[in-house]
Formats: sequence, C-alpha cells, structure tokens
Amino acid sequence: MVKAADRAKNPARSSVWLEVREPRSGGGPAGLDRDRIVAAAIRMLDEEGLAKLSMRKLAAELNVTAMSLYWYVDTKDDIIEFAMDSVYGEFDLAAVDAADGWRDRLRALAVEYRTMLVRHPWMSPSAGQYLNIGPHAMEVGGKIQEAVRDTGLPRDRQPSATSAVFQFVYGYGTIESQFRRRAAEAGMSQDEFYVESIKAFRDDPGFAESLGPVAEILDERASHGSVTEIWDRDFDYALEVLIAGIEAMVSRGTATGGTRT
Repeated sequence: MVKAADRAKNPARSSVWLEVREPRSGGGPAGLDRDRIVAAAIRMLDEEGLAKLSMRKLAAELNVTAMSLYWYVDTKDDIIEFAMDSVYGEFDLAAVDAADGWRDRLRALAVEYRTMLVRHPWMSPSAGQYLNIGPHAMEVGGKIQEAVRDTGLPRDRQPSATSAVFQFVYGYGTIESQFRRRAAEAGMSQDEFYVESIKAFRDDPGFAESLGPVAEILDERASHGSVTEIWDRDFDYALEVLIAGIEAMVSRGTATGGTRT
C-alpha cells in the first residue's frame, strides 16, 4: 500500500500512474471493482465537490465497508486521479479527428475541454493539483499537440499557442462552472441569479461613480437573451480571436523569413 508519507517525500513523482501497485492476494469484495468505485466518486464529486469526498462517504455510497475500497486503491488521491482520467475519456476525439484542418480540430478540442470543465466543476482545481498523465489525458494532450503542430508555428512557439488557447478555456470554463454552482446553491436559474446580482450593485449608490465605464457593456450583455447564450457567444468569439492570432503569427513568421523547426 502506498502511504501518504511516502508520496510527501517525492511530490514531483507522486501519481497513481507512476506507481506499481502489488496485487492483493485472494479475491476482492463481490460486486465491487475499480470502475464502479470511480463512477461513484465522479457522481459524488459532481454533486458535492472535492472537499466532501472521503473514503468513508464513498464506501457508504457503494454500500460497502471503507476497507473494501483499499482492495483497489490506496488513497483518496488515487480515486481522484482515476476519476480525472475517466472524465478526460468523455472527450469526443472521433469528432476531433473528423474535423477539417487544424482550426476546426482546435475549435473542437476547446469546446470539449470547456464542456468537461463545466460538467465537472471539481476538475479545475484538480488539474493544477495532480499530474494529468492518465491514458485518456495523454491521448487528449496528443490531439492538442497535433493540432497546434499543424498550425505551422515554429516548435518553440507551439507551447505558447497551446497555453493561449487552453489556459483561456480553463479560465473560462472554471468561471462558468462556478457561476452555475453559485446559482444552483441559491436555488435560482443562471438568468435569475445574473439579473439579481447585477441589479444589486447597479441599484447601490455606492457604485454610481465606478459603474460608468462598464454600464454600456452591462446593457449590451443584457440585450442578448439568456446567460447561456452569452456564455456561448463570448466563448465562440474569444476562441476565434485566438485562432486568428495564431494565423497572424504564422503569417508574420513567413513574411519575415522566420524558420520553422
């Protein structure tokens, strides 16, 4: 069994995907396997978040003893890493492969990433806390790299382009998912929550002066239907700006005689 203390000694190499787990002797608990554990963990994480996941609560959800879980995993961190990779498996990579050219493949990957972050709000903090090196995550990463490589950018600029697109998606999906969570916790729709929150400070005299520069933007956003439509509209346009930026940088490199490696 891998101990938390052992992982603390070498955090840079701490991942369930880097460890060799000795198989337990005998048979595991009837009706239980790692896939079932991970599926239950994902349901709990979606509903309650990272902070409330525990081995005890997960065992209760599965109607088994907590010790039964240790037949298949060593720590809660193992479960989270397995859950993360399972979620990366939700990417529709067939649709990505069917897309025409690097632009459409990059768009498809960005949309899939945003969808994943919004569907599973716990993925945002997990992505920065754990290594994303499970088989599904690595497959997604490979598709991203292939699309960015095909832009024609020099190799030393490809990581920057990847960051521009997918760190944007990470931030956008994180904010969107947290806004949905806040609205749900308040027992309101996204539209209701947005209208009430904007009205709260627009009606506050203390914000009268600072509101000036953003009033027109708030009015413009309010004229475009539902919050969901605003999310989609802004995401699509921002993504097009980034893709156009990549195209411009490729053209600039060609025009100035830049080399591609």
